[in-house]
Amino acid sequence: MLDITIGDKKFKATLEENAAPRTVAAIRKMLPFKSKLIQARWSGQAAWVPMGDFEVGVGFENQTSHPFPGEILIYTGDLSETEILVPYGRCTFAADMGQLAGNHFATIQASRAELMEIGETVLWKGAQDILIEESELPERFGI
Repeated sequence: MLDITIGDKKFKATLEENAAPRTVAAIRKMLPFKSKLIQARWSGQAAWVPMGDFEVGVGFENQTSHPFPGEILIYTGDLSETEILVPYGRCTFAADMGQLAGNHFATIQASRAELMEIGETVLWKGAQDILIEESELPERFGI
C-alpha cells in the first residue's frame, strides 16, 4: 500500500505488484517521492507530475492509454518526458505529439467524488504538493 498526500488530502493506494512488478520495484526505490501535481494539458481529467529526463529504468509493463479514475500511471520516457499521471475523471493519456501509454502501478482507494476534488483543486487553485510514501504496516502485525 501507498500513502498519497495531495495538498491537504490523504489517500491510500494499492500497488499493482502482480501486474507491474518491475515498475512497482522502481517506484519503491523512488520513495518517499515529493513533487508538485499540476493539471494535465492534453490528457483530459487528469493531473500530472513532470519529471523531465529522470530514468525510471523499466520499459513498458501493464501499460494503458485509457486509465480509469484513480489508476496512477508512470510514463518512463521515450516520446515525451518521464511523468506520473493521476487521473481523476475521464482521460486519454497524451502529450503534445499524440497518445501515450503509461505503466499502471497503483490505484487510489477513493470515491469518484473524492477523486474529482483532486481535479477541482488542481484546476482552480493551481499546483499542489504531492507526497507518495509506502504505508506503515499496522502494529497488529507485530512489526
